[in-house]
Amino acid sequence: MICPFCGSEDLSVVDKRDVSEAVIRRRRECLKCEQRFTTYEKIGDVDFFVIKKDGSREKYDKEKMKRGIILACKKRPVTIEAIEELISKIEQDLRREGNVEVSSEQIGNSVIKYLKELDDIAYIRFASIYKAFKTTNDFKKEILKLE
Repeated sequence: MICPFCGSEDLSVVDKRDVSEAVIRRRRECLKCEQRFTTYEKIGDVDFFVIKKDGSREKYDKEKMKRGIILACKKRPVTIEAIEELISKIEQDLRREGNVEVSSEQIGNSVIKYLKELDDIAYIRFASIYKAFKTTNDFKKEILKLE
């Protein structure tokens, strides 16, 4: 780490706070020019492969999952920060398991689990696509499970 003001590497950490489970905020001070600045440290990207339903494999793509969750949360009182936190929880769960390959079903089930806690409507929207609802009865059954 270098000071953005003078380029010195002689820094100290003044304050440290966890912003989320995957992000740490540090307030730093340069011992040379005495300027203070904030840094954010994020746990590195998850590096594994997703096994699709058809057996094919593709590299995990956080943005792909994020787009699906944002679509389910469209016009709902869900902030982008809450969505990022949801994704962080899912990635943390996947990291804990330590597998190099994970099924798309496992990822989908995690999204379902956390969306159910976040917003009922977003959960139903995501579930209707993920579980491939065919009739209104499928919706009714899922809504009854929520109640």
